[in-house]
Amino acid sequence: MSESNSWFQQTPPWVWLSCIPTFGGLSIAYAGYKSNTKAWVGLGVGITVISFVLSSTNLVGLIWLSQIGIAFYLKKSFLAKTYPKTLPIPQDANLVKLIASQRPKIDINDASKHDLVNGLGLPIVYANNIESLQNEGYIFTHLEELTEITAIPENQVNRIAPMITFSYNYKKETDASWKRLNVYSTQDLIDCSLDAIVAEKIVAERQKNGEYKSLIDVKQRTGLPFTSYRQIM
Repeated sequence: MSESNSWFQQTPPWVWLSCIPTFGGLSIAYAGYKSNTKAWVGLGVGITVISFVLSSTNLVGLIWLSQIGIAFYLKKSFLAKTYPKTLPIPQDANLVKLIASQRPKIDINDASKHDLVNGLGLPIVYANNIESLQNEGYIFTHLEELTEITAIPENQVNRIAPMITFSYNYKKETDASWKRLNVYSTQDLIDCSLDAIVAEKIVAERQKNGEYKSLIDVKQRTGLPFTSYRQIM
């Protein structure tokens, strides 16, 4: 069994402590404290207060069973919230979604190599590919590019999909690399060694339908192969 699956197979000690009558609700509050979930802290304290107030009534047994049920119900979410970043991303897509729901998404366009390797579990070779393109001003806009441009296997991209997002801030680096296709005139592009027909087509499409979002966008909208404007990349 992998480390990631073993993590989700465990039952944290606080879950068993919820079996303590009257004060077992404090274990839920503890889980909230450890996972930085204020709602759980309030819930655990509330259950404990109610249990103490009604300790001499017939309802105390129902409250006791409820706190145990709640603790076991919250167990999986707690494990996802506290899943160590040092452990590899699980192979199970459902576990990945659960972890992703408890963490901020990682922006591929701003991610550091540490985020890519330790946060997403990408092999260093793919992290290097992404970092290299980031440094050249490339903006990723969709999942398919991670396979088409950086050669990450499709199944691996699909697995980490819930954990990533793509931002687009064109003004961040207006003079970087291919982004000059959005600001250069036809003559500027020709001066960069682009063929006149290619330069005219790129500028005409940009003026008609707006700025390009990526190299893939340029290719799809103009129908021009990468090789015809690779001088600008």
